[in-house]
Amino acid sequence: MKAADVRAKTDDELTGELDVLGKEIFNLRFQRANGQLENTARVRQVRRDIARIKTVLGERRRPALEGKS
Repeated sequence: MKAADVRAKTDDELTGELDVLGKEIFNLRFQRANGQLENTARVRQVRRDIARIKTVLGERRRPALEGKS
């Protein structure tokens, strides 16, 4: 997922995507622990997608928080 794709989505869509990716990273970690993980690069990819989404959500929330001060 590219940063431009993340920025094009709404906050609700990003939150939903974050939930899906959270479940996926859990399953990938479980597979790795059991020795069943085939695509090891997917773990890194999902982690970075989660970080991208959290960064964009934080950027969007920051101006709202600064306005309340």
